[in-house]
Amino acid sequence: MSFILGNRSRQNLEGIHTDLVKVVELAITISKEDFTVIEGLRTMERQRKLLAQGFTKTLNSRHLTGHAVDICPYPIDWNDHQRFTTVSQAMKEAAQKLNVPIVWGGDWKNGWDKPHYELNRKVYPA
Repeated sequence: MSFILGNRSRQNLEGIHTDLVKVVELAITISKEDFTVIEGLRTMERQRKLLAQGFTKTLNSRHLTGHAVDICPYPIDWNDHQRFTTVSQAMKEAAQKLNVPIVWGGDWKNGWDKPHYELNRKVYPA
């Protein structure tokens, strides 16, 4: 089954680097799980609020520069880690096909940011 990006996802991709948008657009067509883009470009005000709430650990987020998106399986179930992993497989496959290096927050040492995808800083500096 092939999925498509909804209006909310499209709106949340506004201001995001075109290479990352292309990865998301391809990933939705090959993913075994439907997903939604819950957040893309952020203001510093929003970043500060998320830091104060404990939802981020930095004020140096790639979201501030349009180099990151947060994606969740749809419908969202924060405790279904397998569905986040399935979406990550589609994102990684799409990135590889497009030759766009990405980093998934679920691969970080603590694996705490499963919705997060960003363009690799070494190739895409802010």
